[in-house]
Amino acid sequence: MDAAPQPRRRILVIANRTCPCPALADEVQRRAQDAATTVLVVAPALNSRVRHWVSDVDGAVAQAHGRVMAAVDELRSRGLDAHGEVGDADPLLAIDDALALFPADEIIVVTHPPKQSNWLEHGLIEKATRRFDVPLVHLVSEYGLVPAGAR
Repeated sequence: MDAAPQPRRRILVIANRTCPCPALADEVQRRAQDAATTVLVVAPALNSRVRHWVSDVDGAVAQAHGRVMAAVDELRSRGLDAHGEVGDADPLLAIDDALALFPADEIIVVTHPPKQSNWLEHGLIEKATRRFDVPLVHLVSEYGLVPAGAR
């Protein structure tokens, strides 16, 4: 008698300017291991307050879309079933929206290091851990950071 097929594992990735991070692809691949896994990468459309106030979101959406597609391409090149979308600028709302259509088994939030991440300064990890009944992994990445001397 054949064993029943195992359900697909679902990993939701929330990443902003850290996307497409090689460490993220390594971590997702490690977590997927041999299990059938579907990955949804969401990059919030980050915008300045002024641009948001004047409803100029096109550039933020285009940049987020580019980051998402690069991350999805990297994950697919590793043999993973990956998809992506642009999410709300508020990462908590982006997670809410994604979970409504993609019931994840695990959430990976990728941020820059402390003191270089607005998300960490605003307590995203703690808020998301309290708000969502899904295991959450915090991955810190320096991908996309401008070196201090190069500014």
